[in-house]
Amino acid sequence: MPEGDTVHQAAGRLHKALAGERLTVSDLRVPRLATADLTGRTVLEVVARGKHLLTRLEGGLTLHSHLRMDGSWRIFAPGERWRGGPGHQIRAVLGTASHTAVGYRLPVLDLLRTSAEDEAVGHLGPDLLGPDWSPGEALARLLAAPGREVGEAVLDQRNLAGIGNVFKSELCFLLRVTPWLPVGELPDPERLTALAARLLEANRHRPRRTTTGRPDRPLYVYGRAGRPCLRCGTPVRTAQQGDPTRERPTYWCPGCQSGPAPAPAT
Repeated sequence: MPEGDTVHQAAGRLHKALAGERLTVSDLRVPRLATADLTGRTVLEVVARGKHLLTRLEGGLTLHSHLRMDGSWRIFAPGERWRGGPGHQIRAVLGTASHTAVGYRLPVLDLLRTSAEDEAVGHLGPDLLGPDWSPGEALARLLAAPGREVGEAVLDQRNLAGIGNVFKSELCFLLRVTPWLPVGELPDPERLTALAARLLEANRHRPRRTTTGRPDRPLYVYGRAGRPCLRCGTPVRTAQQGDPTRERPTYWCPGCQSGPAPAPAT
C-alpha cells in the first residue's frame, strides 16, 4: 500500500533511472493523453510531494501521477521482460537508451505545465518527507478542527502529506490513543507531528516498512486483528473509520489505547 515512504522511494528510483536522459519512448495510455508525445524531451528530475509523483521534463512540462491503493512504477533494463501486471494495466511508458519506466494501474495521470503544478498538489499540507515539512504548520492545520477524529485528521493530506492507512493505525498505537479520539483531546498534540515525521523518516529507505524494529513482527497493530497486542497481549481489534464506501480498516489495541471506539467492533 503506497504511503509517503514508498512514494518517496519510487521517486528516487525513477529519478536515478531517468534524470538527465532524453526520452526515446513516450506512451501515455489514457484517453486524454493519447496524442501527447514526450519523445525527445530530457527528464530533469522526479520528485515526490506527499503521495504524488512529479516527473519534470525539459520544456516546462510535468507528468503527474498518483499511485493510490495499488499503482506502481517499475524500472526495466533494455531487453528485460516487463513484470508488474498484464499489459492492459499499463498506463504509461517512459523509455530512455538505458532504462524503461512502466507505470501500472495508475489511477491518476496528467500532463501539466511545471509552473502550474499547484493545480495538482497545491492543496497539500506540509510534506512529512519534503523540504517544506513544518511541524508547527501541520499542527495548526490539525487543531483547526479540534472535534475531528485523529485517524481521519492525519489521513487528510491537506493537514500533513504522506500518511496512509498503515501509518495512521501505527501512529495512534504509539500515541496510546484510539483513532476515534478527537484531535482537541490529544494530551500532547505536538508529539503527534514529531512522531509522524520520525516514523516516515525511519522508513524512507527501508524495503520493508516497520514501526517495531522487529523483522519478524514489523507492525504493532496494522493487519493483526484478533492477534495478541505485542505490548500487552490484548487481542487487536479492527473496524471501519470514515467513508464507508472506501475500504480502510483501522486497527487498535483496546488495552493500550485510550479513547472512544466504534461499537460493535470485531
